[in-house]
Amino acid sequence: MEETNLNQTIRCIVKLGGAAITCKNELEKINEENLETVSSQLRQSMNLGSCSNKLIGMDWSKRDGVSDISSSLADFDDQCQFTVDFSRFVVVHGAGSFGHFQASKSGVHKGGLNQPLVKAGFVATRISVTTLNLEIVRALAREGIPSIGMPPYSCGWSTSERNVASADLSGVAKAIDSGFIPVLHGDAVLDDSLGCTILSGDVIIRHLAEHLRPEYVVFLTDVLGVYDRPPTDPNAVLLREIAVDEDGKWSVVKPTPQSMNKQVEITVAAHDTTGGMVTKISEAALIAKLGIDVYIVKAATSHSLKALKGELRHNIPDDWLGTVIRFSR
Repeated sequence: MEETNLNQTIRCIVKLGGAAITCKNELEKINEENLETVSSQLRQSMNLGSCSNKLIGMDWSKRDGVSDISSSLADFDDQCQFTVDFSRFVVVHGAGSFGHFQASKSGVHKGGLNQPLVKAGFVATRISVTTLNLEIVRALAREGIPSIGMPPYSCGWSTSERNVASADLSGVAKAIDSGFIPVLHGDAVLDDSLGCTILSGDVIIRHLAEHLRPEYVVFLTDVLGVYDRPPTDPNAVLLREIAVDEDGKWSVVKPTPQSMNKQVEITVAAHDTTGGMVTKISEAALIAKLGIDVYIVKAATSHSLKALKGELRHNIPDDWLGTVIRFSR
């Protein structure tokens, strides 16, 4: 694995959950309202100050249903007013209603590239997830965020028995040091033993956290946080704080175990080839074990904005709704 050398530390790695930015029950449909709000919140969180509050649109391509592009070169006559300093973030997004259907129908996550259906599904999955990646990059760019799409397959990521075997992070590091915001995503990749598999965004985040060591990590989801059972259950309890010990085992701190059902039930959607909430909690626990606080919170809310801005690192208000996962020192 190549060493990653950064000129400065990373402030935050953000996971945009697929269910939060897409309409998960409608094939390849983006939740435009949520994505727009999330992009705005990311700009507010990354923006360290500027000469002007004027937005610098960076998406200069035509969009469906929009007659004109959002910016023109004439807007940059007085470039001083556009000087914006962004803090160092990395964005990773899930697939939601993009990619999961293609992968599950063809069995890409199980491997077997010698089978025509799997090979076709590999191509179809990558077309779908890279389409979503482009739309997310464009949404961020419209908010003036200098984002660069970096699909894992194209950037040298591969696995062995579904574990990360190689990942060229030098490109990510160079992009960050050059002032860009890398945008990665869950992807279909080659696997040394299986032939191919699906590399989830949650696994990518854990690998990035190990090598880039951000100050904190935020998972944006479609629910308030982690519950003791499926959130659709009327008796579900939001787990406010989870502690991770040196062995990687996690336990609920808030609410106290005495006040809730000690058995935590986690479900995975039938079409989700990446492990859903099970993988999310497992990877978050491994990140927390590194001494990095992890916040799991509902996207496009006041609670998510506080987490993205880093306002929770020293004090979590009683009215904040979400789950924090920390290393128990």
